[in-house]
Amino acid sequence: MQVVLEEVGYAYGDLPVLDGVSFTVAEGETAALIGPSGCGKSTLLNLVGGLLPQQGGRIRMVGAAPAGCLNPLTFVFQDFALLPWRSVAGNVALALEPHKLGKAAREARINEVLRLCGLADFADALPKQLSGGMRQRVGIARAVAVRPAVMLMDEPLSALDAQTRELLMEDLVAIWSRERTTTLYVTHNLNEAVRLADHVVVLSRRPGRIKRIVPVTVPVAERGRPEHAVALQALHDELWTLIKAEAQVADREVQDV
Repeated sequence: MQVVLEEVGYAYGDLPVLDGVSFTVAEGETAALIGPSGCGKSTLLNLVGGLLPQQGGRIRMVGAAPAGCLNPLTFVFQDFALLPWRSVAGNVALALEPHKLGKAAREARINEVLRLCGLADFADALPKQLSGGMRQRVGIARAVAVRPAVMLMDEPLSALDAQTRELLMEDLVAIWSRERTTTLYVTHNLNEAVRLADHVVVLSRRPGRIKRIVPVTVPVAERGRPEHAVALQALHDELWTLIKAEAQVADREVQDV
């Protein structure tokens, strides 16, 4: 399923946040959204996910949902949002409970996503017994369990240390290579954008407008190889050049509030 945005705009009262944003996330691709603080990245994600009402422009989902899809859209947030009294398997099961699945089908799907997300040995563990990285794996497994057509990710790795972030990026690449879920990924971390995205959508300072859409031409599965390090660093530097001046202004604005 594709996500198509056409001239999307949004304002909080008299404060314009987004203006004329248009791009398409092709089926099975990942688009990363980057830009200075306050440029409307999370607002745009919430508009796509229906958490905010559309004000201007149009957002469309084009194409058929994958086989076995229970939710067309699903979110993964920075906050793991796990129920502390439920086990890992129980937290994943939570996403399936509103749907009409038989017990055997539900358990089979839970076991499948636990294996896919590296959690098979932790099915009975409680969240308090897990590291931050493992808790976020549970959040990702819960999202994958409904086999969404579109996954919306709002800085899902930002609360993790650098080593754990690297491991989770490898996990996401493995999951997406199998599931081919269309993904819109919001991040402040340029390394994440370069590592995970097929295209990077660069937004300007508020009101957010598209400055550039930058393709990442190195295949996702090969980006960890040393021979691509120079090309990926050059892309990282290009993205930083695009947002640096406005990021500095936005940083000063936040400090002055």
